Amino acid sequence: MRLIVLVLAIIFPLTGAEATDLGTTGLIDTPTARMQADGTLSASIASQKSVDIYAITYQATPWIEATFRYSIFRDDFEYYDRSYEIKTRLLEETDYFPQISVGLRDVVGTGIFGAEYIVGSKKFGPVDVSLGLGWGRLAGKSTLKNPLTEISDEYATRENDVGQGGEASTNIFFRGKYVGPFGGISYTKDRFKFMAEYNPDQYDWEVARGQMRPDSPISYGVEWAASRDVKLALSMQHEEEFGFKLVAAFNTKAKAPRYPEPLIVPTRDIPQEDLRDGIDKDSWYDVLLYDMERSGLILVSADYQPRSKNITLTISNRNYASWSDAVARSLLLADTYLPKNFETINLVLQEDNMRIVGIDTMRPSLMGDISPERFARQIDFTPASYAEAPLRRTDFVTKKLAFDVSLQNRLQFFDPDEPLRYQFYALIESRIGLPGGIDFALGYAQDLDNNFDTILRDSDSVLPRVRSDMKKYYQQGQSGVNHFYLEKIGSFDKQTHYRLFGGILEDMFSGVGGEVLYQPIDSRLAFGGSLLYAKQRDYDRDFGHLDYDTVSGFLSAYWATPFYNYDLGLHAGRYLARDWGGTVELRRSFNNGWSVGLWATLTDVPFETFGEGSFDKGMYFKVPFHAILGQNTRSFYESRLRPIQRDGGQRIEGFSGDLWYRLRGLRYDALDDSKERMQP
Repeated sequence: MRLIVLVLAIIFPLTGAEATDLGTTGLIDTPTARMQADGTLSASIASQKSVDIYAITYQATPWIEATFRYSIFRDDFEYYDRSYEIKTRLLEETDYFPQISVGLRDVVGTGIFGAEYIVGSKKFGPVDVSLGLGWGRLAGKSTLKNPLTEISDEYATRENDVGQGGEASTNIFFRGKYVGPFGGISYTKDRFKFMAEYNPDQYDWEVARGQMRPDSPISYGVEWAASRDVKLALSMQHEEEFGFKLVAAFNTKAKAPRYPEPLIVPTRDIPQEDLRDGIDKDSWYDVLLYDMERSGLILVSADYQPRSKNITLTISNRNYASWSDAVARSLLLADTYLPKNFETINLVLQEDNMRIVGIDTMRPSLMGDISPERFARQIDFTPASYAEAPLRRTDFVTKKLAFDVSLQNRLQFFDPDEPLRYQFYALIESRIGLPGGIDFALGYAQDLDNNFDTILRDSDSVLPRVRSDMKKYYQQGQSGVNHFYLEKIGSFDKQTHYRLFGGILEDMFSGVGGEVLYQPIDSRLAFGGSLLYAKQRDYDRDFGHLDYDTVSGFLSAYWATPFYNYDLGLHAGRYLARDWGGTVELRRSFNNGWSVGLWATLTDVPFETFGEGSFDKGMYFKVPFHAILGQNTRSFYESRLRPIQRDGGQRIEGFSGDLWYRLRGLRYDALDDSKERMQP
């Protein structure tokens, strides 16, 4: 884990990383009013004698910071805890007033870290001073009366036992008879930061389980910036215990660089006998097709009228991380090879056989040497045109064979017996284009290494075990068929798109179904529906199945909000365990390929029946690989992180409500933000 954090920090640069041992921006254990740069995703590991704390913190907006932490208590007892924290900035710092923030330390969890606080921070050159007022654990043994008791006597009582977790602990927020002061100071010099803090926490929960109460509220430490993105800290906590901390941060909203184009010899400069069979050097279409293909693009078709000044080119993007870069390259090649009579170009952008949007512009060479701002004003977005019989079409586009071998993983987090289990496997997959626009996708997983033999717990779920029988799937199906299905994707018209599929869809389920999406080009709203008949696979991941099947389906609504690149998805329908309910998804996505989000699902399954965690929820991450490879690629790593895996509220991910997210890079708002980048 520590090595992974360091490697990621080197790959995804940022201008700083700040975190307490609990993951939140602050000093050693106490929070400050400070926030990270907007879009910062930080990962921290803190180790003390009695506990290790792993935390992920995301700066969700310039004024909201959210943290998920996983704590492993040891020494006199062993315990694993998951908790969430949220901090909101109320006032920004000015010349005369401090920055002020308010936070909830255990919003959804067992309440072990339960504390609320309001804190102010003020800088004086290299010195940063913070002072706050805390409730719960941060009240310590203070005798200061809770000021909220003047509003209601209910605020004088604080419930210590909030149950099995998973529910918002609203009945304890800012409650308790007393509040306590906390705070600290830091001094930054070059690559070092020296810290001292007053932390009134009395560690009552730990003391009740046999640990000693700290003698002093004073902690101090030093932090070293190993790079812009990685920081190491050593602390003396409560003047009696050493602590170590590693923090790495990644900038999810950084603008992706425009990578150098691969050096290719223009087709017009290659002797005819050296060209691939079927390429006519005297045909502008063949030459344009060949150079686009070697540049990571596909020229699908060209349509135009005799003696027309306008031509429509339909293109698909194989390699470019940014669709705007794909447009720029396409315009450059089109300008190079198109006959001179074509003065305007309409590029129809196609994703997975769905024609999404058209881009109208003047031929770049006719614009002259203009600024990116003026070029952007020449771009118009239109609904994607579609010709049943274009004058030129690339026939072999739908008859290709794609083959790939990649290293993949399966992870199991947060089991009480073992916090992290893993499998590394080779995924051997192929995709074959068949007539009629049908694709055949197949993949086989070959195990390389895993520790799934350490899984001891069997599922105790009283619901149909659509997900919780992971032990059987992981241990009996270490190698096997990963997927094996037919798929057809296309567009009914300029704003309605569809997907049909059938076969082995994933590790645990086969099925047949489809999805439809209605997405007007100039609207931030979209609507969709999906329906799926699913049958549960046998544990060995062969072609056999268990005696469980169900019908799952959803009606969905999507909103590309104008706020901080957030996308909102709402799904209502029937889940795999035959429960009914709804899912709310909130993702923050950027044109560089990063996406970070949350989801929560509530169904008609009572919290007690659902089990630990109360309802399904978690975090979503999509990490682009172009920064790792230093070149254009559309490859990425995608993962969902659940605090607990149960059976309620489960879907077949990637096959229900997925089309809208797949088309995110071609939405009007995403393209409009990067018009200037389309200039060749």
